[in-house]
Amino acid sequence: MVIKKIISGGQTGADIAGIDAAISCNIPYGGWLPKGRKAENGIVPEKYTDFQVMTRGGYPKRTEQNIIDSDGTIIFTYGKLAGGSSLTKKFAVKNNRPWLHIDLDAEENPVTKIKNWIVDWDIKIVNIAGKSASKAPTIYNQVKAIIEQVLK
Repeated sequence: MVIKKIISGGQTGADIAGIDAAISCNIPYGGWLPKGRKAENGIVPEKYTDFQVMTRGGYPKRTEQNIIDSDGTIIFTYGKLAGGSSLTKKFAVKNNRPWLHIDLDAEENPVTKIKNWIVDWDIKIVNIAGKSASKAPTIYNQVKAIIEQVLK
């Protein structure tokens, strides 16, 4: 299992946790941000230099482009898919891309599940998506720890 890159849309919560995990493990990162580097808490900080910024379009456009540019998408939630997480799944299905939903309320061994999925689908570029910090305040720490374990 060799992950070459982690991408995301840079949103607070699951998205940026995946990026921070990549940085801490010295794995390349990137992905598309909405026009203006927009995130729910303002703008994605400039310290994240390896993102690309959409010239037009908001969150949905950025979400779909990250799915297209990855080999597969992991969607982290607490409970069922809803809102932007549900839209992420719809874009993955539409673009015939593998996707994996990790329900942090129910999944007993997410690291093993993710590693098996990566091997089964030969994933090299992983798109990390899921709940934002405002909807799931504890998701950042959980996703960062899980992705770091996957990458080590």
